[in-house]
Amino acid sequence: MNVSHYRSQIDHIIDLAIAEDIKDPLNIIPKGDHSALACFPQGRQTRAKLICKAEGILAGVAVAEIVAHKIDPRLRFEIFMYDCAVMQKGDIAFHLHGEEKSILQAERLILNFMQRMSGIATNTARYVKAVEGTGTRILDTRKTTPGLRAFEKWAVQIGGGVNYRFGLYDMIMLKDNHVDFCGGISQAILATKKYKEDKGLDLRVTIETRSLDEIREVLNTGHVNRIMFDNFTPEMVSQAVELVAHRYETEVSGGINLDNIRSYAKARPDFISVGALTHSSLSLDLSLKSF
Repeated sequence: MNVSHYRSQIDHIIDLAIAEDIKDPLNIIPKGDHSALACFPQGRQTRAKLICKAEGILAGVAVAEIVAHKIDPRLRFEIFMYDCAVMQKGDIAFHLHGEEKSILQAERLILNFMQRMSGIATNTARYVKAVEGTGTRILDTRKTTPGLRAFEKWAVQIGGGVNYRFGLYDMIMLKDNHVDFCGGISQAILATKKYKEDKGLDLRVTIETRSLDEIREVLNTGHVNRIMFDNFTPEMVSQAVELVAHRYETEVSGGINLDNIRSYAKARPDFISVGALTHSSLSLDLSLKSF
């Protein structure tokens, strides 16, 4: 994911998150952080520090800056640790200087984004470490929190993973239902080939296979870029990789976890996709405190 390509989407989601915090959807109550407005005089300055309370990969510092500057462009960051840094308990990632009410309004949004992103980056790094030395790369999936895909895929990158397709629009993936509804492997592939030609689209094509026989049918048909082996055993993956023989990219998916991923990677597929990077990562503990 090229973050700059999705900056408008990132800005939009952050704007929605800020509005969710300070704007009554019924427009009955005046907008604002009334807790901070009630307690602090206008203009009073303070500073706060972002404390790491867990071990892992830090992610979301760049997002925190965007959030803070949208809330108050005068807030100033003093950064000590950037995205991708390995954090230990007690590390200080940054100081935030500015008006008290602005810092408090930004606090929870900064933590929500950073805790989620740091958890995903840390989990991704574990998977990347598990396949180290095999040449296999770790892919994310579309199993993301609705509306937060840009942030979650950004976190995967920070953790050392590779972003797969961003949505349904930027790659064609023919999964089991596509194949079955079309009547078979070759029918799905040839229908896709015609569709691309008719629409003038230059989209990469991945096809999911469920057996060695289906792989053979893909090889006989052609017109794809990657063959996915879905719910194969490591032994089947080894046979499949040998069968494809570098004619197409290869990918493993389904039933992958930290306990078995190394055995799959030893079969030397190009990629292993792991939905758990985003759908099962736990948020890491971070805190923003005045000092």
